[in-house]
Amino acid sequence: MTGNDLSHQFRAVVIGASAGGIQALRVLLESLPKGFKPSVFVVQHIRPDCPSMLPELFGNVCVLPVLEAEDKQPIRPGTVIFAPPDYHLLVESRETLALSIDEPVKFSRPSIDVLFESAAAVFERELLAILLTGASADGSRGMALVRQLGGKAWVQCPSEAIASTMPESALALAGADAILRLQEMCDRLQGSLK
Repeated sequence: MTGNDLSHQFRAVVIGASAGGIQALRVLLESLPKGFKPSVFVVQHIRPDCPSMLPELFGNVCVLPVLEAEDKQPIRPGTVIFAPPDYHLLVESRETLALSIDEPVKFSRPSIDVLFESAAAVFERELLAILLTGASADGSRGMALVRQLGGKAWVQCPSEAIASTMPESALALAGADAILRLQEMCDRLQGSLK
């Protein structure tokens, strides 16, 4: 897949992370270039009783707009949207996001599986899913559906991940289109404009 293919093929990128995810996301989001077209949706496992500082934290290092999701929020290209604490983030349609307080999935709300599965159902082949470091199996089932519906799945190399359980679980259940170190992911995402 060439860089041009990445830019034209994907309308959305979904990213899931848990333990060690703040550091990994910083590297990844800092690398996104101005003019990056796909919408980016992120679930980082965070404690439900703490206010999220993720938009402020990553807004300082990412050249794209960084927001916390609101229910029925319009989807905009070239924007990074984080799931808020204690809410599942879902892609409702090609135009709209939704929030849910349904039961936690694998002890997590927001759940990576919920985001990945809803995005896969909407975007199918136009979706890229990226699973990063984490200490749970959340995201594995979602990655499987992404691939089943024709989307692409990148998994962080387990040997590089601060917590390897999440990438290892996804690889065991769903496999991947690419197993990459963070810098390799950054290079591929940056190359999408060339």
